[in-house]
Amino acid sequence: MNKRTTALSLGITLLVLIAGTVGGSFYMLKYALSPENRGKDMAGSLTYMEEMYPQITPWVDSLQKAHALRDTFITAPDGTRLHAFYARASRPRKETAVIAHGYTDNAIRMFHIGYMYNRSLDYNILLPDLRYSGLSGGNALQMGWLDRKDVMQWIDTAPALFGDSIEAVVHGISMGAATTMMLSGEQLPAYVRCFVEDCGYTSVWEQFSKELKERFGLPPFPLLYTASWLCQWKNGWNFHEASAEKQIARCHKPMLFIHGDKDDFVPTWMVYEVYKAKPDPKALWIVPNAGHATSYLLYPEEYTQRVKRFVEDNLNDRP
Repeated sequence: MNKRTTALSLGITLLVLIAGTVGGSFYMLKYALSPENRGKDMAGSLTYMEEMYPQITPWVDSLQKAHALRDTFITAPDGTRLHAFYARASRPRKETAVIAHGYTDNAIRMFHIGYMYNRSLDYNILLPDLRYSGLSGGNALQMGWLDRKDVMQWIDTAPALFGDSIEAVVHGISMGAATTMMLSGEQLPAYVRCFVEDCGYTSVWEQFSKELKERFGLPPFPLLYTASWLCQWKNGWNFHEASAEKQIARCHKPMLFIHGDKDDFVPTWMVYEVYKAKPDPKALWIVPNAGHATSYLLYPEEYTQRVKRFVEDNLNDRP
């Protein structure tokens, strides 16, 4: 084989590798950020939640009967229409919970946490549908990074819903927990007093690296790098910058960290990393025998009491 033929062969091989990597990156981005989204099935989500958490059924029924569970919409700066449910406490109260849902979920799939705050603790609640979920617009999930800005916008609307003197906790599970940590590093209104994150990941890069290895047996290079560049081009953010761990290092408001010790989707080691990165004040509860996002399901009373103590210890403190 002469040098010319060898160079041509190498060139073709390189083009095939590049094409495969680019094609794989497009596939990965669609697979990860635009999956078939169960969060769009509102009726199915409510059925599922009432089967998993039967205690919420009379609460939801009573809210609906009284027309107390309401819809509200806002428009993001990029024109995306965003939806949330909200309900007021049984009497005028300043205590308010903003509740963020997980990956391929929706606000309805956080009704158990809404029940905890509204029914058990008698707080106002605001439950946004994140992008590409529920009744909100958007063509892709944003893994908490762009969602942090949307939740900040929801936080800004909360006084108009519940009164100017509110004091708020932000509580998220899974991707919603990552969203909570990511927004905690931003400049927030003084009425946001504290945070609860339940099984959130350290960063999109580390979570996707773990999934790429487990699901496809592939290392981060080169596919995760090119998919991250593609995400930057399509969505305006990349996997490296979408870091809860970096954001939380800038947060000086109280945060409660909750994570199951049997979580193999967002591995338990991640909570130790974000907890270490967070300045005081903070608290940590490692939940025995709990898998991913199952801590409330397994221990509803203890979960409620731990959250109640933490939030009430911090919600009325003035910065």
